[in-house]
Amino acid sequence: MKRIFVSIFCFIAFHTINAQYVSDGLRYSSGETQGTARFKAMGGAFGALGGDISAISINPAGAAIFNRSHGALSASNNNISKDAVYGGGTANRTENNFDLHQIGAAFVFKNNNTKSLWNKFVVSLFYEQLQDYNTRFFAAGTTNNSISSYFLQNANGLKLGDIRLLSGETVTQAYADIGASYGYQHQQAFLGYEGGILEPGDNNDDTNTVYTSNIAAGNFNQEFDYESMGHNGKFSANIAFQYNESISLGLNLNSHFLEFSKKTFLIEENDNVDSTVNLVNFENQLFTKGEGFSLQLGTIIKLTDELRFGFNYSSPTWLTLREETTQYLSTFNDAENNGFTVNPNIVNIFPEYNLKTPGNMTGSVAYILGKKGLISFDYTRKNYANMSFDTGDNQLDTALSSDINNTFKVANTYKLGAELRHKNISFRGGYRIEESPYKNTNIANDLNGFSLGIGYNFGYTKIDLAYERTEQKRQQQFFESGTLDSASINNKNSIISLTLSMDL
Repeated sequence: MKRIFVSIFCFIAFHTINAQYVSDGLRYSSGETQGTARFKAMGGAFGALGGDISAISINPAGAAIFNRSHGALSASNNNISKDAVYGGGTANRTENNFDLHQIGAAFVFKNNNTKSLWNKFVVSLFYEQLQDYNTRFFAAGTTNNSISSYFLQNANGLKLGDIRLLSGETVTQAYADIGASYGYQHQQAFLGYEGGILEPGDNNDDTNTVYTSNIAAGNFNQEFDYESMGHNGKFSANIAFQYNESISLGLNLNSHFLEFSKKTFLIEENDNVDSTVNLVNFENQLFTKGEGFSLQLGTIIKLTDELRFGFNYSSPTWLTLREETTQYLSTFNDAENNGFTVNPNIVNIFPEYNLKTPGNMTGSVAYILGKKGLISFDYTRKNYANMSFDTGDNQLDTALSSDINNTFKVANTYKLGAELRHKNISFRGGYRIEESPYKNTNIANDLNGFSLGIGYNFGYTKIDLAYERTEQKRQQQFFESGTLDSASINNKNSIISLTLSMDL
C-alpha cells in the first residue's frame, strides 16, 4: 500500500521533474523492420520489389505486387555478443533472444471489369517488431575518475538547505519533497550529500552552494552492469492499388507501442589516502511505456518487364511516453567501519511527454532476371536532427532541441540484395551499411551487416531461412553527467530467421 500511495503522490507532485535526454530520443527513433527470412536474407532491399509482407512495411505499394492473397509468420533467434573495454579491463557477455517477430496477411481483390485500367486492390494487416531491447553488458576496470563527479556536477550551485534532510524528515519524505519542489537534479545532489559523498563548503543552509568530494583523488576500481528489456512494435493497416499493371500505389497507417526498462548498477572501490568513502553502490532503474502513430506513402513503377523503380515516404512517428524511475545509494568508510544507505523507496512518476521521431525517404531500383532471379538496391535518407521533444516546458524543450542539433545528423542507409532461383530452390544474399546518426562518429560508427539465405517453394507454401550478422562499435556513457570514462562496446548480432508463408 505504501508503494501505491507513493506512486500516486509522485504523479501529483513531481510536476517539475524531467529526466529526458537525447539518448532516449535516439533509442526510440532507431527501430527498423525485422522482416521475413527472405527479406532479411536480401539485406532488406525490397523497396522496388514488393510481394512480401516485410516489403509492405518498407514501401506500402509492395502489397499490390501480390497476385494471390498471402499470409506469413516469422520467428528469429538473436545471438548478441558484447565486448566491453573499460579502464584497462575487457569483459564479454553473450545472450540469446527468441521472438515471434512478425505475422501478417495480404488480401487481393482483382477487378473483373476488363475495361478498367485499375487491375486490383489489396488490403493488408500485419504486426512486426521494430526493435528488441533485451540486452545486457558488463564493464569493469580501473580509472582515475570517480562517481563523485556525477553528484558534484548536480550539486554545485544548489543551496545546502534544498538538498538535505530537514529536522524530523525521513529519507523517503525528503526525496519526495525535494523532487516535488525542485526536480530531478536536486534529488541526485540529495543522494550524494546524504550518502556522505559530498562535503559542503560551510554548513549554512541558505548561503552554501559549493561542494567538494569526500572521495579523494586516485585510482578507482569500478564495475558497471547494464540490463534492458522490452520491445518496440507496430500494427499496420495497408491499402494498395495497381494501375495498368505498371504503377502500384500504397498507404500504411501504423499504430506504434513500446515498452522499455533499464537497470544499471555501479560498484566503485578505492583505498586512496584521505578518502572517507571507500565503497559506493549506485543503482538506477527506468521504465518507459508509450504509444504513437505514423503513416507511409509509396509507389512502384514498372518501366519494363525487367526494371522497376520504387519510392516511399515514411512520416515521423508521434509518440506519447510515460516514465518511472527508482534509485538506491549506499556507501562505506573502511577506516571507521560504517556507512550510509540512502534508499528513498519511491517511484518517480514523470509527467507524460511527446516525442517526434524523424521520418525518412527511400529510393529503390530492382532488376528482374525473369525466373532466374533478381537484384535490388535501396537508399534511405533519415535526418536524426529532426527529432523533437514536447515536454510542456519551453526551457527544457529548447535545451533538448539545441542538444539534438549539436549531436545528430543525416544518416544514409544502403542496402543491396540478390536472389538466384533453381527450380524450387532460391539462394539469397545481401549487404547493408547504416551510417552513424552522430556528428561525432567516435560515439558510434557505421553499422555493417551481411546476410545469406535459402528458400524452398512447395507451390502454395514456402519456407525460408536466413542468417544475418551485423557489427557496430560505440561508446557507452554510464551517466548523463559527471566525468566517468565511457566503455567501448563492440556489438555483434547474429540473427537466424525462419518464415513460413502461404498463398491463401
